[in-house]
Amino acid sequence: MARGAEFLGSEHAILCGAMSWVSERNLVSAISNAGGFGVIACGAMTPELLDAEIAATKALATRPFGVNLITMHPQLFDLIAVCEKHGVGHVVLAGGIPPKGSVEAIKAFGAKVLVFAPTLALAKKLLRSGADALVIEGSEAGGHIGPVATSVLAQEFLPALAADHLVFVAGGIGRGEMIASYLEMGAAGVQLGTRFACATESIAHPAFKQAFFRANARDAVASVQVDPRLPVIPVRALKNKGTEEFTAKQREVAQLLDEGKIEMGEAQLKIEHFWAGALRRAVIDGDVENGSLMAGQSVGMVTREEPAAAIIAELIAECEAALAA
Repeated sequence: MARGAEFLGSEHAILCGAMSWVSERNLVSAISNAGGFGVIACGAMTPELLDAEIAATKALATRPFGVNLITMHPQLFDLIAVCEKHGVGHVVLAGGIPPKGSVEAIKAFGAKVLVFAPTLALAKKLLRSGADALVIEGSEAGGHIGPVATSVLAQEFLPALAADHLVFVAGGIGRGEMIASYLEMGAAGVQLGTRFACATESIAHPAFKQAFFRANARDAVASVQVDPRLPVIPVRALKNKGTEEFTAKQREVAQLLDEGKIEMGEAQLKIEHFWAGALRRAVIDGDVENGSLMAGQSVGMVTREEPAAAIIAELIAECEAALAA
């Protein structure tokens, strides 16, 4: 884990997955200050909002943190400029293949770039193109997911890349023993989201946290794609009325496409805005019936509210015990 920690500038190579509305100044600074690596979820934020969020996080954090940007954001390059203004050291590009010039724009001001890749061929291409590190995320994760399990991705990517590159493993990790096994396979570190969503420092509504405490692994289901023309990335969330509403939303957007009322790019943004709104309803307003309760399958291991420092300490203790054994 030393390679990953050195790269991140943190004590432990444990990244916090960027969770919209949850991964904000309070949780991000708490995780970084506790020895992990917090990451601000920019999501659908405007450059002005991101500017304020980074400034507020800097005021609370004593250790480095990163910023996660969505590649399909219409103002991506403006958001990169905000990261440059604040001297952000690590930028995570998520949600798709980084558009032309984006990796270069981030590296130009000295920041490190972390990318996601669904296939080994694309991972090699992105690393050749200047990405500094890779996150492989399996389908067990919460939020937007790919189709392949973490355990399979790890077996495919780590033997091929880990010797020469920094690879972080994400998806379904809830205990330190799992972290130990990926480190033994060559991972430089791990990324967790679900386990941190209910930390004491998380601003998520008490009702949102209670839904996590009640849930088990099989309650975290992946959304279905209604129309093959809509390039909808599946989203894993706790099953509720909101998951059914998403299916209806896809039908509505598909009909607008049929009628020629919107273009494909706008259709995609409508879907993304649906998620941003649904997430806000659950995380901020506590509407756990109609909002989106994005959660990974490790949700069954989230049973109580505890400080980020306690979560990290427990994961590291379990990891060390497993490696010592």
